[in-house]
Amino acid sequence: MIVPRYWAEGREQHRLQGEQTTVRRFGWSNVSQADAQSLADVRAKEALQRVLSGEKLERREPKTAYNGADGVPIREEIISEHGDAVITRNGYGVRCLNTPNVFFADIDFESPRSPGGYAGSIFGALWLGSMAVAWSMGLLTGPIAFGLLVAASLLTAFIASAISGRRQAALDAAPLTPNSPEALARARIQVFLKTNFDWSFRLYRTPAGLRLMATHALLLPQDPAVADALQALGTDPIYTAMCLKQQCFRARLTAKPWRIGVHTHMRPRPGVWPVAEQYLPKRQAWVQGYEKAAASFAACRYVETLGSTMVHRDVVAVQELHDAQCQATSELKLA
Repeated sequence: MIVPRYWAEGREQHRLQGEQTTVRRFGWSNVSQADAQSLADVRAKEALQRVLSGEKLERREPKTAYNGADGVPIREEIISEHGDAVITRNGYGVRCLNTPNVFFADIDFESPRSPGGYAGSIFGALWLGSMAVAWSMGLLTGPIAFGLLVAASLLTAFIASAISGRRQAALDAAPLTPNSPEALARARIQVFLKTNFDWSFRLYRTPAGLRLMATHALLLPQDPAVADALQALGTDPIYTAMCLKQQCFRARLTAKPWRIGVHTHMRPRPGVWPVAEQYLPKRQAWVQGYEKAAASFAACRYVETLGSTMVHRDVVAVQELHDAQCQATSELKLA
């Protein structure tokens, strides 16, 4: 697992018979900006040579924070470091725990791609589409259009937040029947534990499902047993793939902004770290407001311990850090 403090971009060009080839690559370092630039230049030169030899490569790496980054480390602001564990702020502003060897897995009860989850976005798209038609017909002036655009954004965020709240309330109120999502998820956990009797899980409730933290041993993402566990437990395949790519496990520590009434995006947008110095005040102002709101919510709630109940001594510090940051033993509302 690598979460660098310094980032840079290198560029290499080659011109032949009037045709120019330009390749850009990122570099990173925990030592210095100059060290990051040196790596960026080396990677750009290597990539250019591969392109010139006929290999099909992207000319420019996408500036991606985490999900979707291929061959590039986690690119997020480092909030704090705790031994091997690192707390970062992700692309939409929440704090995340990144650990190279303490197993975490979230099991969602409902797919985020379900029709209900898109209701706010559909409403926004219809509103903006109708505005575009009105604009093309000359029915809207600049100030009126701007005002309606702001209103559409706020109302869309409100609807999405309300839908999220109703879905969470429905999940919380749902009885634990044999075919309920939670019962089915728990059944998969119990089936897994019957054939992996040495494993021990701390079970947490999240707004969308369950979270498991393995405490019996330190585990590595590339371990075949980890891949088998993630699949057997019903973990999101994207999370599984990212664990392997980034060589780390990951857990959200604070509430999602849209679930707690924070309807503005973190600035600048996109805010992939690092951001230019002139944008830092706006980012810091957003973070301050978000953190104040998030303090009244829990990211997950501890429920019980399952399996062997073994606790590896090197897992304890991460477990305590996770529980404190998530406010997992509080009675605060989940978000």
